[in-house]
This record gives sequence, structure tokens and C-alpha cells, in this order.
Amino acid sequence: MRIVHKVSDLHTELSDWRAGLESVALVPTMGNLHAGHASLVKRARQLGECVVVSIFVNPLQFGPHEDFERYPRTLAADAKLLEAEHADVVFAPAVADMYPAGYPPLTSVHVGGTVAETLEGDFRPGHFTGVATVVNILFNLVQPRVAIFGEKDWQQLQVIRRMVADLGMPVRIVGMPTLREADGLAMSSRNQYLQPDERARAPLLHAALQAVATATAEGRRDFDVLCAEQKAVLENAGFRPQYLEVREPDLTPPREDSARLVVLAAAHLGATRLIDNVSLRL
Repeated sequence: MRIVHKVSDLHTELSDWRAGLESVALVPTMGNLHAGHASLVKRARQLGECVVVSIFVNPLQFGPHEDFERYPRTLAADAKLLEAEHADVVFAPAVADMYPAGYPPLTSVHVGGTVAETLEGDFRPGHFTGVATVVNILFNLVQPRVAIFGEKDWQQLQVIRRMVADLGMPVRIVGMPTLREADGLAMSSRNQYLQPDERARAPLLHAALQAVATATAEGRRDFDVLCAEQKAVLENAGFRPQYLEVREPDLTPPREDSARLVVLAAAHLGATRLIDNVSLRL
């Protein structure tokens, strides 16, 4: 496994793979890796001859009062995990390497519509423009045949799929199921921000989503009432919910004949912002 920081070194490392016409699988990350990321790399190993993992804390997707400065940078530990998962290339650039013409860039990728401008888009304006822009850059630099993303960031996954479809990118996007702790909490690098008492309560977010999903599967369709009930449960447990909603997989409002739905939520618990989702088939 090789760790490279410069774009020129990335191209050098990938030149032999490309010369052999071997497929490249990309796993974009912000580092501070855990078992959830490892599952993405395992899947990449199945889908490509060359597995590239990017580690880049992208300032363009953080708002002015978010956790960019304190987001954990743990490259040495990340490298050990990736070597154990048999990654081939780790691309860990600096901001100047990703945005060589200057930061912030004058060119960005904006995905509009319901898929990007509701839910997370309401509470993190500009976030998905930052995500789409950096993923577009990574696709241009790495030129993968397939890219793997976690389904915990469901809306992000749909934004990337829409960008790829709209711009005709020759990249297959693969989503991988959310990995959870034994008590149901979705694995996330931000979980380490939780205080011990908060960590004990954090699984209630997943429980709230499951409660809505179970009631829906049993026939209830009063989604506003269902979600309000569970938001109240979360508030009573000390959460500050931002949204808890039922949507189609593409983030549009649910239809009467929906065959599949997604329940999505974001809430603050103490100083930590948690997101999660649950999918269900009807």
C-alpha cells in the first residue's frame, strides 16, 4: 500500500494500473476511519482490481460554525486499518493540492432540487455543493470505474447519484448498508464527541426511526403525526431534533403507492450532531 499526498504522485501510482486496463474502485472518506469505512473498502476490493481510498477533510462542505477545525485527523491509525483491508493507494492531499488554483475555488458543482435543498440542505446551506464539488474533483483525479459510499449519509448518496447521472459521469455508484454498534447507534467518526451520558442516550435516535418505520409497515400513513410523536420522545430525552421525516428513496415526499420509503433524522445531542436513517419496503 502506498500513501501519496500530491496529485502528481497519485497519477504515478495509478499509471501502471491504467496501463493494464485494470479497474479502479474509489472510497472517498474524511479519515478517522472505523469499521463502517472498513466495510466500504472490503466492497471496493470485490469490485475493483485497484482500491484507492481518499482521506481529505474538505473545508468546502463545512459551515462557518461547524466542526472543521476539530474534526479528528488520524492518518497513521487510518493507514493501519487500510493496510489490513488491502487498499492499494491512499490519497491524503492538503487543501492546496485539492484546490490548486486557490481556495475557495471559483468553480463549484451545485445539485439543486428536492434531493439537495431539503432536510440537510435546509440546515447546512452550501454543504452539498461542497460535497459535490470535492467528489467531482476526486472522480476527475482518480478516474474510478466504481465509487463506494455509506448509506448512513443517505441524502449525500442521492446527491452524488444525481450529479453522476446529470453530468454523464462514467462511474458506478454503490451504496453500502450502515454499520451499527451493538446498541443500534450508527457508526460515525463524530460519535467520539459524545459525553458518556450522551453516548448512553444516543441509540434513541435509531429507535425513533425504527418506531416510525414499524408503524408505517403496520399500515399507518399519518407521517406528520408519527414523526411528531417521535420528535417529542427525542426532545424528552434531551435531543434537539432538526428534522425527522419520511421520504421516498430519492427524497421526494411519499406517495400513496410507495413500495419503499426512508425515514431520516438529524438531531443535536449536547454538542454533537447525529444523523441516521432507516429504509423499509412495503
